[in-house]
Amino acid sequence: MALVKTDFHFPGQKSVYHGKVRDVYSVNDDLLVMVATDRISAFDVILPEGIPYKGQMLNQIAAKFLDATTDICPNWKLATPDPMVTVGVRCEGFPVEMIVRGYLCGSAWRAYKSGVREICGVKLPEGMRENQRFPEPIITPTTKAEIGEHDQDISKEEILARGLATPEEYALLEKYTLALFKRGTEIAEKRGLILVDTKYEFGKHNGQIYLMDEIHTPDSSRYFYLEGYEERFEKGEPQKQLSKEFVREWLMDNGFQGKEGQNVPEMTPEIVTSISNRYIELYEHITGESFVKEETEDIAQRIEKNVTAYLSSL
Repeated sequence: MALVKTDFHFPGQKSVYHGKVRDVYSVNDDLLVMVATDRISAFDVILPEGIPYKGQMLNQIAAKFLDATTDICPNWKLATPDPMVTVGVRCEGFPVEMIVRGYLCGSAWRAYKSGVREICGVKLPEGMRENQRFPEPIITPTTKAEIGEHDQDISKEEILARGLATPEEYALLEKYTLALFKRGTEIAEKRGLILVDTKYEFGKHNGQIYLMDEIHTPDSSRYFYLEGYEERFEKGEPQKQLSKEFVREWLMDNGFQGKEGQNVPEMTPEIVTSISNRYIELYEHITGESFVKEETEDIAQRIEKNVTAYLSSL
């Protein structure tokens, strides 16, 4: 059983925001209860079937990486009272996502292949090949889109010109982004993985910049297997990867890219199970721990009980 919708009424609850994957409940004026559902999105479209255990995996991976990076920058997490829930401080989010890329692949490769040589104001060298490592990681921010709309690439110059961040704030966002990516890369390498690209979201709390939301999960990141990367790259073969890209590829193979008039292909039980298994595989690789499946009989009741108990203890 997968949790695809939530309708909680926590003590002190003020409002709720239903995102593509997460449902965020505002409690009192200073707390957020973020529920990682089992929804899955691709091409900015929420797919019709939930993926069992996906929310639990995302939440637990993000919690581990938030805890492993507190020396780099402060983050919003206070506690994980349930396997699918993180409670943290409310931040005023910057309306941009900081995307950092170590390798040329995915949408960046698709653009490069079509002749594009500049992404978000960053010039790309000639003669690069798919899945090639950049000399240094590059930052290619996007605007944060509403549900059903596509995120738009944006350059540092545009961000500053539009007042989405001050020069001082943006310098800190860049610094944190590169330091977090470096840490994520080091942790991935120890697990036999390459952190290819990822995104970070930041906000302000009491005037200070905080890391928000998830970090280094398969929803926000792309991983390659380290073993065999060079050999596959030299031969021009596809990389063995752990990310949501395989979902996007399955959709594209079946004629769906989120464009008007296109229909999501049927998600059979076999497809759903295979996606769930791929997420479990990534969880176990990136954390180095076996994934323990939580009881899925009545997920909503369990979450309500656990979160209410936590909030009551504050």
